[in-house]
Amino acid sequence: MKLYEYESFPSPRRVRMFLAEKGINIPCEQIDVPAGEHRSADYLSKNQDGLVPLLELDNGEYISETVAISRYFEENYPQTPLMGTTAEEKARIEMWQRRVENSLANTVATYFHHATEGLGEPDRYRNREWGEKNKEKAISAMKQLNNQLAENIFIVGDKFSIVDITALCAIDFAAAVNISIPIECHHLTRWYAEVSQRQSAAA
Repeated sequence: MKLYEYESFPSPRRVRMFLAEKGINIPCEQIDVPAGEHRSADYLSKNQDGLVPLLELDNGEYISETVAISRYFEENYPQTPLMGTTAEEKARIEMWQRRVENSLANTVATYFHHATEGLGEPDRYRNREWGEKNKEKAISAMKQLNNQLAENIFIVGDKFSIVDITALCAIDFAAAVNISIPIECHHLTRWYAEVSQRQSAAA
C-alpha cells in the first residue's frame, strides 16, 4: 500500500492527519505537482483526474479523493472512529464535512487559483474578481464555524472527527495565502489553538 501525494497541499495533509489519528503508517511517494508530474502519462494511468492524494492498494487498485481514501481506512481500521459510529453521528459528520469542504476548503482553493499566482501555470484561466469573492465566502464560513463552536468542543459535538481535520487544514492553507481567522471569532480561535496542538497536526 502506498500514498501518492504532494506534501505541502492541504488535501494530502488531511489524509496524513487521518492516518496519524488512527496510528497507521504507510509509505508516501511525492508527486511534484508544480513541475507537472501529476499530468504525466504514468500518473494519469493511475488516476485519470491527475489529482493528489491517491492511494495504491496492495491488490494494485487505486482510490482517489480525500474522503474516499479516509473512508477506506475508517472501514478497515474502525478503532478511533473519525466518521461516526451511530447512524445519526455519521449523518451529522457527513453534513458538516460537506459544509466545510464546500464553504471553506473549496473557496480558499478557488481564491488561491484565481486571485493569486497559484501554481504559476501561465495558461490557467483566472478571474480575480471571482477569486476575491471566494475569499469573502471563506471568511463567512469561518464566522459560521465560530457560531457552531460556541456550544461545541469540536465542530460536531464533543468528539474529534474528520470534519475537524478538514477545517484545520483549510484554515492553515488560508493563512498561507493571507486569509486569517476574523479577530472576533473567539470560539474558532480557541478550537484552532487546541486542535493545532494534537500530535496528528504535525503529520
